[in-house]
Parts: sequence; structure tokens; C-alpha cells
Amino acid sequence: MTAYDDLMSFQRETEALGQIAGRLMWDQETMMPPGAAEQRGEEMAAIEHVLHARRTDPRVGDWLATAEPADALAEAQLRLIRRRYERSARVPARLAAEIARVTSVAQGKWAAARAAEDVAAFAPVLAQVVALRREEGAALADGGDVYDALLEDYEPGATAQSLAAMFDGLRPRLVALRDRCLGAEAQPPTLTGEFGEAAQLDIARELAAAFGYDFHHGRIDKAVHPFSSGSGTDVRITTRTSAADPFNCFYSTIHEVGHAAYEQGVDDAYLLTPVGQGVSMGVHESQSRIYENQLGRSRGFTHWLHGRMVQFFGDLGMDEPAFYGAVNRLHRGYIRTEADEVQYNLHVMLRFDLERELIAGRLAPEDLEEAWNARFAADFGYPVDKPSNGCLQDVHWSVGLFGYFPTYSLGNVYAGCLHAAMRRDLPDLDAALERGDPSPATHWLRDNLQCHGGLRSPRDTIAHATGAAPSEAPLLDYLDDKFAAIYRL
Repeated sequence: MTAYDDLMSFQRETEALGQIAGRLMWDQETMMPPGAAEQRGEEMAAIEHVLHARRTDPRVGDWLATAEPADALAEAQLRLIRRRYERSARVPARLAAEIARVTSVAQGKWAAARAAEDVAAFAPVLAQVVALRREEGAALADGGDVYDALLEDYEPGATAQSLAAMFDGLRPRLVALRDRCLGAEAQPPTLTGEFGEAAQLDIARELAAAFGYDFHHGRIDKAVHPFSSGSGTDVRITTRTSAADPFNCFYSTIHEVGHAAYEQGVDDAYLLTPVGQGVSMGVHESQSRIYENQLGRSRGFTHWLHGRMVQFFGDLGMDEPAFYGAVNRLHRGYIRTEADEVQYNLHVMLRFDLERELIAGRLAPEDLEEAWNARFAADFGYPVDKPSNGCLQDVHWSVGLFGYFPTYSLGNVYAGCLHAAMRRDLPDLDAALERGDPSPATHWLRDNLQCHGGLRSPRDTIAHATGAAPSEAPLLDYLDDKFAAIYRL
């Protein structure tokens, strides 16, 4: 056995333990009884203690010092292991375990506070989470920017400065397009009615299968906040239902299938290795967003979906062209996950700015609600009506995911680049989508991006798939063209 072989054998066990930790989090969101929250926090702390010890084991440093990569794959494995080892070594084991314990407990307190519309009940534990993550960020930054150090966990190579510049490039055209659409004379209809949960879930499973989700290695459950969990041969997703809004269920499902398909699409040879999973959250989000929007909300696919909904629910009160408009209609709303394509990134920008203020210490957790409400009114032109539609709507901060939110918009930018390249290579894609068959697109994504996992850096992953460096221009051009046609601008 060479040093590289020894390292990879050790790393495989570490990756397996990480999957177990992820399964505990999945259970907490879907099946765990509410009274188990405190004990689950202790369980998460215990497994994080074990994982941290393995990630900082001195033998890893010794193996890294002597391992000789035989090819590009081995080079990528060593690069990712070294990055994790160096970052983990900067964080004390006590701090890593405490973050795992507190965030597990905080998740339950967030859910209870959200249900009770009680921000004050959540603020103390949020303050704990912020303090712990700020301490972690300071340890990782080693004198550098604390927020950038946390961002590195989700999008290696990105900085707050580079993301702010990207947002500055997106905002003017998004706001202008929103105002033109909302002020247009031609306004798409709104889908109304009652849509049974059982039928919604039947269609959701059909949508998941159509987009390539492998049920032999996955399952769909319900959760308050839809998510995808796991990698390799066990990748699970969740969705949610609303009797008055079946699109919430359908597009949440397609979105999470995009995440799951990325994990299921990674080359089997990379299983339980650092390369054997999505390379970053921005690239991950590119998959969920292109599945949901450029494919799922396309004129061709909504043609098929309209027919399936009529078969399940009867007359919808609109024909197929009107249905396409209803699926893509711009609307006033509070919820990021329910936002239309034009306004979605504006929701992300709000969170990006506020979480930077929290981590910098310029915004106290007890003042978050006031700051959120003021910013929302300034950006969207109407007030937040209740905390569950405001600063309590997202689970992310309760579980310590500071630096995660901007990757949603980065994923949209990446998706715009991928969609332009895909359309170039698949001129007959619309005909397949009209038959309810997105497989030409999903196979293109699997072959050009998903199968490679973490082999390349995030930006290089997109450039390899598309043949060009990432840019926000394709996304903005796509949105202008699509919504100008829908709103007859």
C-alpha cells in the first residue's frame, strides 16, 4: 500500500461517517419526533467530534506529505483532502462539536418560532449560532475576511467582493424587467382551485421520474422546507404541498431532483471519495435551477404538464398558452422559494447583505426582524405581513449556513451559461420537452457536468461544460427574451 492508498482507505471511512451524519439530519427534518431535539443535538455533536478528529488526524498530514498522484483524478482527490484537512485543523474540536450541537437544537427552535410567529423566541439561539460561526470564521480566516472564510465552505474560490460585483451586474436589468412586466397591459392568469394532496404527490413522483430521479437509490418525503440529502447510492429528496398552489409542490420537486440527479450522476468510481459529490453549492444550484426553470417552466414542458394536470384535476379554466403564462407569472410575494425567475435573485441579495452584517457584528440578531422588514419594503415596495413570511421563513441561519445564500444566485448565473450551451448542442430539445421528456437535456448535463463530481474547481466545472468562462449575460438575456414574449413587451 502506498501513502495515497492508505490515505484514500482512511478517507473512505470518513466520507461514510459524513453520510451517516447527513442521514441524521434528513431524519430530523422528516421523521424525528419533536421531543427528540435535545438528544439529537448531543448525537450530532458526538458524530461531529469523531469526524473532526478524523479530518485533523496527524496521519492525514503525513500521507499528504508523501502521497504521489498518478493521474488527474488522484490530484483532485489530494487537493480536496488537503483543503479540508487544513481548514479543519484551524477549528478546535470543542468548537466543531458545539456548532453541531447548537445548530441541531436551533433548528427545532426555529421551526417552533416560525409556527408561532415569534421572532423573540428564536433570537437568543440565533445569537448563539452567529457567535459560534463568527468564531469559526475567525479561526479559518487566519486574519483575513471572516465572511469569505465561511463562504469558502460552499463556493471555493468565491469572495464577498466578487459576488457583490456579480449582484451589481444583475440588479439593474432584473429590476427594470420586473417593472416592465408588472406594468404591462398583458398579464398572465392565475391558477385557482383546490388541488388534492394525493394527486399532487402522484404528479410529483411522475415529474421526478421524468427528470431522471433514480427511485431505487432514493425516496421522496414531505418536509416544511424541501431539500435534498445524501450522495452516491442513497440520495433522498423532500417536497411539500399546498391545496391552493400545486406549482409549489411540482417545482419544489423538480428543483430537488436537480440536486439529487447531480449526486446520482457522479461517476460510480468516485463513490465515498471527496471527488464523488457536487463540487460546490453554486454548481449544485445550477442543476436544481436549470431543471426547475429553463426546463420545467419552458413552453414545451408546460405543454405536457398542462395535459397531465387536466387528466388529474379536470378543467383548469385555461388553455395551454395561458397555462404557460400562469406557471411563469410574476407576482407579489414574500417567500424566496416561491418567487418567480425575475425576482428570485432580489430575495437572495437581501439575505446576502443581511448575513454579512450579522457576521461582521454590525447587525445584532435581536434587530434582524426590523432590518429585514425595512430592506424588504425598500426592495419590493410592500411590507412584510408576518415573521414566517420574513426573517423566519428560511431554515439556513438556524443551522449555521452563513455564506450559503449567495450560491443560489451564483447557481442561476451558472444555469444561464449551461442553458445557452445546451440549446446550442440540442436544437430539437423543445420537441422532446413537449412530450414530457427532458432526458436529452438531463443526459447532456450528466455527461458534461454531473459525472465529473468534484474533479475540477467550480468555475472550471462550468467552463468545461460550456466552453466559456461563467458570466451573468446568458441568464439576463434568457430572462429578457422569455418574459418579453410572455408579457408582450
